[in-house]
Amino acid sequence: MNRPSRPIPPPPHAPGPVVHGSAVRDSVVRGSAESPGTQHTDALFTAALAGELGPDPALSTATSVFWIHHGTRLAGGDVTYRNQYVLVRLGSSFGGCAFEAGEIPPELCGEVSGSPLGALLGAEVPRPLRIAALDAYLAEVRPHRSARDAETVTLPAGPPTVRAAARDAAVAGLLDLPQGATVGLIGVVNPLVAALRERGCTPLPCDFNLRTTQWGDPVADDMHPVLDTADAIVATGMTLGNGSFDTILERCRARDIPLIVYAQSGSAVARAFLADGVTALSAEPFPFSQFSADPTPLYRYRAASAS
Repeated sequence: MNRPSRPIPPPPHAPGPVVHGSAVRDSVVRGSAESPGTQHTDALFTAALAGELGPDPALSTATSVFWIHHGTRLAGGDVTYRNQYVLVRLGSSFGGCAFEAGEIPPELCGEVSGSPLGALLGAEVPRPLRIAALDAYLAEVRPHRSARDAETVTLPAGPPTVRAAARDAAVAGLLDLPQGATVGLIGVVNPLVAALRERGCTPLPCDFNLRTTQWGDPVADDMHPVLDTADAIVATGMTLGNGSFDTILERCRARDIPLIVYAQSGSAVARAFLADGVTALSAEPFPFSQFSADPTPLYRYRAASAS
């Protein structure tokens, strides 16, 4: 992947007012019955920069921008997951997004810490950093922890295998499909493959970086055949960072099939599309479950209960 152009860091800005707990304007984020299926992530950036989703982001400060490199191999597995995340702190909220190695230079984080949040939403900023900034903004406007339409699921304390299995069972629990239904899995983690099978579904795994699952199932590297044939799609929030989310969203809308998103990356961004292409969401804001052995929350949303 080519490295995006690097923005010139803006000067630090004094913190502005931040609104907590306000509902994001549904007419902007989710579209309307008169114009269904027209909203994409670019529309969210435009609306946020215009102050249509909450306070003017130019008056709020991204106090901390940082990145994490994390490697994991679960016991008994033969795959090492190597993930990089860029994180943005805004008030009482964090936003995060995964990125590919080399896509964001580490020194950029220090250069843009303390910037007005609006400066991190511009089109010249690397996309994962833009998504992390938008995620922080939308989470600050409407925190997951106080959202009326969120169901809090507490992951148990324990080792990574226990917590990963609980997390992926919670994701699979958002599916309402008959036995034998095919589920396109865009972004593969082995415990989620297992959780889908336990519910009687047939996973169709697709991933840019994996070639087989833990059990030897082939993993496709082209999502388009999966999007064209699956009965439902389960997609990772990482698709927001690599730019494929809008394609997935548009195809699921066109075929009128369920789209379930499990998101550490951009969880508040994905939430904006509930009832406008996204059927259900498992939102896991930072700090993510893999960074703790203690009980931690994730938040499940369903389009039917979206506020």
